[in-house]
Formats: sequence, structure tokens, C-alpha cells
Amino acid sequence: MRERLGIKRRRYALVVDARKCINCKACVVACKAENDVPLGRFRNRINEESGGAFPRLRASFEPEQCHHCASPSCVRVCPTGASYQRSDGLVLVEGDDCIGCGYCIIACPYDARFFNEETRIVDKCTMCVHRVDAGKPPACVETCPTKVRTFGDLADPGSEVRHVLDSRRSHVKQPETGNGPHIHYLG
Repeated sequence: MRERLGIKRRRYALVVDARKCINCKACVVACKAENDVPLGRFRNRINEESGGAFPRLRASFEPEQCHHCASPSCVRVCPTGASYQRSDGLVLVEGDDCIGCGYCIIACPYDARFFNEETRIVDKCTMCVHRVDAGKPPACVETCPTKVRTFGDLADPGSEVRHVLDSRRSHVKQPETGNGPHIHYLG
């Protein structure tokens, strides 16, 4: 029987201040190194947008990864229960149960999953669950030189993530899906 631990009453979330992102990709590299993500695949990425005309050019960068939704469609469509959600909100994949059908990949509105050819199972951001369970922040959060990401427990009124969300305007992506994403973007 697999362990699906997680601490009751906690609800982990991530706040992203994309205005601070300089597209250094330290978060992407840290994630790949921490989680042994195969070449050519990514658990997180930076969306880039540019426009304007010289000399008034503009560029923006926005980190993206699994949103660890409150009601994840990827979990609902998994025929084996390999995709599951811990009580603290982290959405994970139990590799021993994954048959690689790809239903969860299709169901994810954030394009956050991929089929790992090496392991023959679906892969995604785990929010570095091994680090979180050891009391550390995810690698992408710890590595970012400009502190784009804030990670923490939404249920803790004294947490930094709760403070940021209570004091700043934020939005989530694609709320109309009903997934209840838990990456909050400032601004």
C-alpha cells in the first residue's frame, strides 16, 4: 500500500510575482537537477511574451508548472488512481500504478504533465514533495535569485504566502475549469 501522507489542515500554494522574473531559468535548472527530469522535458517552464517596436520594446516572463489544484481534473480522469491528491493539496503520481494512458495529460488545462519515456509513466511537478516533507521549500522557490515565487501553507494565517495573498491583488489561471488552481499570480 502506498503512503499518501500529507499533513491535515495544511493547504500548500504558490504565489508568483512575474514582474520580478528575469528569465534566468534558475528555477528550471534547479527543478531538473533536483528531480532528475530527463533531457528535453520540463516540470516547470517560463512563458515568454514580447512585443512593441524599436525603441519601445517590451518583454514579460511568467513561470508555469502544475497548479496543484483543489479539484484536479487530472485526478478525476485517472483510471487506476495513480494520480492522486494528498490532504495538504499536493497532486502527485504514484509510478507503480501509472499505466501511461495519458488521460491526465489531456485533462490538465495547464499543460503541466508529460509522458516520461525513460520511466514509462506520466511525470509532473511534485512541488518537490520530498523537500516539503523535510521542511524545505521547493527547489524552484529556493533557487530563484529575484524571489519570484512564494511557497507556503494557505491555512496558516501567519504564513508568508497567506500574507502576500491578503495584501496584494492576485488571480489564478483558467478558473472557469473548476479545478481550483493553487498558483496565484500577482498583479
